[in-house]
Amino acid sequence: MAMISHNLQLVSNRIKLACAAADRPSDAVLLLAVAKTFGADAVREAAAWGQFRFGENYVQEALDKMDALADARASGGQALEWHLIGPLQSNKTRPVAERFDWVHSVDRLKIAQRLSEQRPAHLPPLNVLVQVNTSGEESKSGAAPTEVPDLVRAIDALPRLRLRGLMALPAPSPDERAQHAAHHGLKTLFDSLRAEGLPLDTLSMGMSADLEAAIAEGATMVRVGTAIFGGR
Repeated sequence: MAMISHNLQLVSNRIKLACAAADRPSDAVLLLAVAKTFGADAVREAAAWGQFRFGENYVQEALDKMDALADARASGGQALEWHLIGPLQSNKTRPVAERFDWVHSVDRLKIAQRLSEQRPAHLPPLNVLVQVNTSGEESKSGAAPTEVPDLVRAIDALPRLRLRGLMALPAPSPDERAQHAAHHGLKTLFDSLRAEGLPLDTLSMGMSADLEAAIAEGATMVRVGTAIFGGR
């Protein structure tokens, strides 16, 4: 478990250096620790070192961790914050609406409507991001870029949700130019929507292998799993 604290420091340093290289404030980018397939003990260890934002791909796995960590807080007393980053089926929206703080993977209006209807009134609005399929791969989730403006406007009008921004999962590439191009496209779309007056403040892009390129192109949140918890 000491590895996790060491890796968190390494990732934090990478983010700070990338922000400095992009002439951005060091606190401009938030770290989301992706704990997919790692157990509650790994999450608890990361929380002990101050990490409190955790991303999960699978609803049931995440719910099990939430139950196991009901008493957990990050060092300093911060409550754990749970983000769903994996695909969401319509039959799984209720527990997500009831238990999660963020959903990054909204890609159609039906899902957003169900989350809005099922979000309990005593909880704050559910933070949502629209997932964009920037690579055009049929196997990838996400709305096509041309569909995003209308989808974003419709979601912004729904109660019990807080529209925060966009998320993408580009096809992995070892080519830095390709990494930059993929992230630049999402940032351009993000900026065009903000120019319309839409209240977007979050751009979720970049992972262990390409977080530097994502930060250079304007990411405000990077989703890092392997570089923190190890290979799966």
